[in-house]
Amino acid sequence: MSAAYAMSYPTLLSEIQPEVVHDETLNEKFIGVLRDLDGRWDSLSGDERKLHELLVLIIQDFEKRTYKVDAATPIDVIEELMAANNLKNKDLVGIFPTESVVSEVLSGKRGLTVEHIKRLSERFNVSPAVFFP
Repeated sequence: MSAAYAMSYPTLLSEIQPEVVHDETLNEKFIGVLRDLDGRWDSLSGDERKLHELLVLIIQDFEKRTYKVDAATPIDVIEELMAANNLKNKDLVGIFPTESVVSEVLSGKRGLTVEHIKRLSERFNVSPAVFFP
Protein backbone atom coordinates (compact mmCIF):
# COMPACT_ATOMS: atom_id res chain seq x y z
CA MET A 1 0.00 0.00 0.00
CA SER A 2 1.40 3.36 -0.95
CA ALA A 3 1.87 5.85 1.88
CA ALA A 4 2.83 8.68 -0.50
CA TYR A 5 -0.68 10.00 -0.94
CA ALA A 6 -4.06 9.48 0.63
CA MET A 7 -6.25 7.07 -1.32
CA SER A 8 -10.01 7.08 -1.22
CA TYR A 9 -11.78 4.30 0.68
CA PRO A 10 -12.99 2.59 -2.54
CA THR A 11 -9.42 2.64 -3.89
CA LEU A 12 -8.05 1.25 -0.63
CA LEU A 13 -10.65 -1.53 -0.68
CA SER A 14 -9.79 -2.29 -4.30
CA GLU A 15 -6.08 -2.48 -3.50
CA ILE A 16 -6.33 -4.52 -0.26
CA GLN A 17 -9.44 -6.55 -1.16
CA PRO A 18 -10.52 -7.31 2.40
CA GLU A 19 -12.56 -10.46 2.88
CA VAL A 20 -13.47 -12.97 5.55
CA VAL A 21 -10.29 -14.81 6.51
CA HIS A 22 -10.21 -18.60 6.41
CA ASP A 23 -6.46 -19.29 6.57
CA GLU A 24 -3.25 -18.07 8.18
CA THR A 25 -1.77 -16.77 4.92
CA LEU A 26 -4.51 -14.21 4.37
CA ASN A 27 -4.61 -13.38 8.08
CA GLU A 28 -0.86 -12.63 8.01
CA LYS A 29 -1.33 -10.46 4.91
CA PHE A 30 -3.98 -8.37 6.65
CA ILE A 31 -1.87 -8.18 9.84
CA GLY A 32 0.98 -6.79 7.71
CA VAL A 33 -1.28 -4.10 6.26
CA LEU A 34 -2.56 -3.32 9.76
CA ARG A 35 1.01 -2.96 11.07
CA ASP A 36 1.79 -0.56 8.24
CA LEU A 37 -1.27 1.51 9.11
CA ASP A 38 -0.41 1.39 12.83
CA GLY A 39 3.08 2.66 12.06
CA ARG A 40 1.65 5.69 10.30
CA TRP A 41 -1.34 6.20 12.64
CA ASP A 42 -0.85 9.92 13.26
CA SER A 43 -0.78 10.70 9.54
CA LEU A 44 -3.60 8.39 8.38
CA SER A 45 -6.49 9.85 6.43
CA GLY A 46 -10.04 9.21 7.57
CA ASP A 47 -10.42 6.60 4.82
CA GLU A 48 -7.26 4.80 5.93
CA ARG A 49 -8.61 4.76 9.48
CA LYS A 50 -11.83 3.20 8.19
CA LEU A 51 -9.75 0.50 6.47
CA HIS A 52 -7.83 0.00 9.72
CA GLU A 53 -11.08 -0.51 11.63
CA LEU A 54 -12.33 -3.01 9.04
CA LEU A 55 -9.11 -5.01 9.12
CA VAL A 56 -9.16 -5.15 12.92
CA LEU A 57 -12.65 -6.64 12.79
CA ILE A 58 -11.71 -9.16 10.08
CA ILE A 59 -8.59 -10.28 11.96
CA GLN A 60 -10.41 -10.49 15.30
CA ASP A 61 -13.15 -12.59 13.69
CA PHE A 62 -10.64 -15.06 12.24
CA GLU A 63 -8.66 -15.31 15.46
CA LYS A 64 -11.77 -15.75 17.57
CA ARG A 65 -12.94 -18.60 15.34
CA THR A 66 -9.49 -20.17 15.02
CA TYR A 67 -7.84 -19.81 18.41
CA LYS A 68 -10.05 -21.07 21.19
CA VAL A 69 -8.85 -19.72 24.52
CA ASP A 70 -10.24 -20.96 27.79
CA ALA A 71 -11.31 -18.31 30.23
CA ALA A 72 -8.82 -17.68 33.00
CA THR A 73 -9.73 -18.82 36.48
CA PRO A 74 -9.50 -16.34 39.36
CA ILE A 75 -6.30 -18.13 40.47
CA ASP A 76 -4.84 -17.77 36.95
CA VAL A 77 -5.58 -14.05 37.11
CA ILE A 78 -3.91 -13.64 40.51
CA GLU A 79 -0.85 -15.61 39.39
CA GLU A 80 -0.56 -13.57 36.19
CA LEU A 81 -0.86 -10.31 38.12
CA MET A 82 1.74 -11.50 40.60
CA ALA A 83 4.13 -12.48 37.79
CA ALA A 84 3.59 -9.19 35.95
CA ASN A 85 4.40 -7.27 39.12
CA ASN A 86 7.26 -9.55 40.27
CA LEU A 87 5.42 -10.41 43.48
CA LYS A 88 5.78 -13.40 45.77
CA ASN A 89 3.15 -14.87 48.08
CA LYS A 90 4.44 -12.81 51.00
CA ASP A 91 3.76 -9.62 49.01
CA LEU A 92 0.02 -10.35 49.14
CA VAL A 93 -0.13 -10.30 52.92
CA GLY A 94 -2.44 -7.41 53.64
CA ILE A 95 -4.83 -8.52 50.94
CA PHE A 96 -4.90 -11.90 52.67
CA PRO A 97 -4.30 -12.17 56.42
CA THR A 98 -1.21 -14.38 56.24
CA GLU A 99 1.17 -15.94 53.76
CA SER A 100 -0.36 -19.36 54.51
CA VAL A 101 -3.78 -18.06 53.46
CA VAL A 102 -2.21 -16.78 50.23
CA SER A 103 -0.81 -20.28 49.62
CA GLU A 104 -4.15 -21.92 50.39
CA VAL A 105 -6.00 -19.61 47.99
CA LEU A 106 -3.46 -20.11 45.20
CA SER A 107 -3.56 -23.89 45.65
CA GLY A 108 -7.35 -23.91 45.54
CA LYS A 109 -7.76 -25.12 49.13
CA ARG A 110 -9.47 -21.88 50.10
CA GLY A 111 -11.83 -19.73 48.08
CA LEU A 112 -11.69 -16.00 47.54
CA THR A 113 -13.97 -13.93 49.74
CA VAL A 114 -15.70 -10.73 48.69
CA GLU A 115 -13.18 -8.81 50.81
CA HIS A 116 -10.24 -10.56 49.10
CA ILE A 117 -11.67 -9.64 45.69
CA LYS A 118 -12.18 -6.04 46.75
CA ARG A 119 -8.59 -5.76 48.00
CA LEU A 120 -7.14 -7.52 44.95
CA SER A 121 -9.00 -5.25 42.55
CA GLU A 122 -7.79 -2.17 44.45
CA ARG A 123 -4.19 -3.43 44.71
CA PHE A 124 -3.92 -4.27 41.01
CA ASN A 125 -6.28 -1.57 39.73
CA VAL A 126 -8.49 -4.05 37.87
CA SER A 127 -12.20 -4.72 37.84
CA PRO A 128 -13.45 -7.11 40.54
CA ALA A 129 -15.11 -9.03 37.68
CA VAL A 130 -11.76 -10.54 36.63
CA PHE A 131 -11.77 -12.60 39.84
CA PHE A 132 -15.09 -14.30 39.13
CA PRO A 133 -15.12 -17.52 37.11
